[in-house]
Formats: sequence, C-alpha cells, structure tokens
Amino acid sequence: MSDWFTIDHIDKDTHIISEYRHWEETHAYLLNGSTHSLLIDTGLGIENIYEEVIKLTAKPVIAVATHIHWDHIGGHRYFPEFYAHEDEVHWLTGEFPLTVEQIKAYVVERCDLPENFNVDNYEFFQGTPVRVLKDQDLIDIGDRTIQVLHTPGHSPGHMCFYEEASGYLFTGDLVYKDTLFAYYPSTDPAAYLASIERIAVLPVKKVFPAHHDLNVQPALIQDMKNAFTQLKVEGRLHHGSGIFKYKDFSIWI
Repeated sequence: MSDWFTIDHIDKDTHIISEYRHWEETHAYLLNGSTHSLLIDTGLGIENIYEEVIKLTAKPVIAVATHIHWDHIGGHRYFPEFYAHEDEVHWLTGEFPLTVEQIKAYVVERCDLPENFNVDNYEFFQGTPVRVLKDQDLIDIGDRTIQVLHTPGHSPGHMCFYEEASGYLFTGDLVYKDTLFAYYPSTDPAAYLASIERIAVLPVKKVFPAHHDLNVQPALIQDMKNAFTQLKVEGRLHHGSGIFKYKDFSIWI
C-alpha cells in the first residue's frame, strides 16, 4: 500500500488527492456527478493516481488539467477521456518549452521518492484531448455543472474551474499560498493581473488551489489583485522585475 497520496474530503461528492512528499505539494480534485466524475489535474505522475480515484468513484472519469505543465498532467495516461484548453493543445504534441531532461530534474527535486520510482522512465504526457475547451465552456457531469474560465498569465491556456451552485473555485496555479510564478518564458504578467481581476468579482465561497496550503480564503484573491495592480502602477509588471514578497504569497516576475 502506497502512502504517496493523502486524501481529504470537501463534501460527500468532492475530494482532494494530494502529494505532500514532493516540494510542490500538488492537489488534484475529484468531483463526482450523477453520470460522470471530473478529475481536475492528475498530479505529478510519480505514483498511480488512478488507483486512488477508483476508490472514490465508480463513474466514468473525465480528466482536465488547469494547464499543461508536467506536475498537472502526470497521471493523464490513466485517463483516455481528457480535455485541454485550445491554447495549449500543441504542448501535448511535442511543443512544450522545457526539455524532458529539465522536467526530470524537477521531478526529483526536494522529493521523498517512492523506492520503486525510477526517474529514467518518467515521460512527459503527450496525447490528443477528446474535447478542446475554450472560455465559458460548461462541463456537465450530471447534476453538477462546472464553468471553464480561461485565466492566462501563468501559462497561455491556464483555466480555473468554477461551480456556481457550490461557490467552489479551483484555481490551479493562478492562486495559492507561496510563490506565484510569472517569470517563465510562456508567462504573461499583464495577463496574470487581468485573470486575477476577473475571478475577484465572482461570489466565491471556497478556493481550492493546486499547491501547498489548502486553507485559502477568497480574500486572498483581492490581496493578490492589489499586489499585481501596485506592481503595474510602479512599472514593475514585466519579466525580470524580480521577486516581491507579501504576507501570504510572493510574486516572481
């Protein structure tokens, strides 16, 4: 029995599958509807997340990543029915801006790896989504409807997922407590601010990040909006400005 994953329950039909033994402390979210289950992000791919998912649902599972970075699609190989945003489909066909060697270095960094894991066998998932998503699309899993919000900034096709009925917002790498990354070649600091502004007006009741501390209050979104706005006012909202530290987060641009 692997102790790689930690399971938490938001409600009887919504679950968190976490990987705390890696420094990124990733969180995947399983939403169970009456006809399907939706798995938001599939984690690092170090251990088999499918084995955890089937303990929590007997429904057909649709996988969707907040964005096509290695730590969010590591388990996609177990879920042939997956969706991706139109602006990142090309990353699933060999055009991702990092090499496999760079990705493998991130996989083993600051990580309590399982004994049976061999990073030499690690692969960056490639495949063809069964559905290509765009902004404002709806994902119906039976008695639950999830709205797609295109929120670029961290990556071109980054998405947040909003369930209006519950007030749940799954924020991926847009909002979490730690260092927000807007310095990679494929990031856009100005778009990041626009995305934060967009979700800041939603009547969100609970925020569910893709990394680190799960205790994220909706007020943090406003704090991040204020921080990005101030950087813009100061003329610092561009690549190369540095790292800016705030109470519960930092911004690296």
